[in-house]
Amino acid sequence: MSGVIGMPAPVGLVHGMGKELVVPDWSPLTSAEVHTVMARYPQPGGDEMITWRSPRPMSAAGLIRRGGMDLFVKRHHVRVRTSAQLAVEHAFIGHLRARGIAAPAVLRAADGATATQHGDFVYEVHELAGGLDVYRDAVSWTPYASLGHARAAGAALGRLHAAADRFPLPARVPAVLTSGCEIIVAADPLAEVKWLAGRRPGLAGYLDGRAWPDDLTRHVLPAIRRAVPLLAGLPRQWGHGDWHPSNLTWTSAGRDAVVAGVFDFGLANRTFAVHDLATALERATVSWLDLTDPDGPSPGRAEADLDAIDALLDGYESVRPLSPAEAAALPEVFPVAHVEYALSEVEYFAQVVSSPANADLAYDGYLLGHAAWFATPDGAAVLDHLRRRAATV
Repeated sequence: MSGVIGMPAPVGLVHGMGKELVVPDWSPLTSAEVHTVMARYPQPGGDEMITWRSPRPMSAAGLIRRGGMDLFVKRHHVRVRTSAQLAVEHAFIGHLRARGIAAPAVLRAADGATATQHGDFVYEVHELAGGLDVYRDAVSWTPYASLGHARAAGAALGRLHAAADRFPLPARVPAVLTSGCEIIVAADPLAEVKWLAGRRPGLAGYLDGRAWPDDLTRHVLPAIRRAVPLLAGLPRQWGHGDWHPSNLTWTSAGRDAVVAGVFDFGLANRTFAVHDLATALERATVSWLDLTDPDGPSPGRAEADLDAIDALLDGYESVRPLSPAEAAALPEVFPVAHVEYALSEVEYFAQVVSSPANADLAYDGYLLGHAAWFATPDGAAVLDHLRRRAATV
């Protein structure tokens, strides 16, 4: 497997919050720790060889070869994920696999657990996803390489939502680096944020230094108030939570490739199908990194790819047509689909890895900046486009 979108990160560096590569928060996987972890697994033995290390920044992960088998090993700090939290993700993966979704199987250790803890770290081991990992070197918010890829990704998400229907577990408890929708369906969103902060000391400590009620009232609440009545009548269901090109594998590197596999369910949760769909649009159809890039093509300005939006939605609706109510809700959810994840990212940077600059970037640039963009002419054009599209459903 080799990536063709983006450039491999130099040894020792990982993706940052922008376009630049940075020193990682977490040390890379070592051969010794992989050997210790894999000793708990009954798969064919032999010496483990690390063949690739992931450049993603909020955990340490890589591919290993063991006894002729290629596997994916991921390490989390216990302040980010516990074994119990991972067990929920793994149960969802099992549900999807039983219904035909090509998600890599999670391996069980000799004691039957799907996650193992060593000291302050928790590990999970997956089979390798089938297909080509075309986007594995791509940074956050990378667009699809072609409209064909966007269409295929939309169709694959539609299949996942159909398969996820009736997964019985309740919504996950809010935690570091998790997504959800409780704030954007709340009758009083500010009270919901206050409640959340009261149970997340790291988030509370950061918010105490910001005028967050005023900030959210100005930039976030207008969209939430438009979304609340439209979401009220929609059924809740589980979704992927982080649908973007580099969480998918592909049948080839060609422009007309289709999705071969789906992985990374770390943000999966019980929200709404339309919330998950809005997240998929947010992840890959707006050039968010240009907002803070002084050397970009349009400094300080993000642009949306309306053709990619239509391609992804066309692919999705070829499998799972949106109801009129869902189509009407989509443009109102889009500006605030990121809110709970952005707050959990603020907490991660403020408390877990003690990076005040990145916590500020997550708050100002992501939480507020993305929501505020939809009030600009470029953002308003996207919402108008989606509203016109909804009118045809």
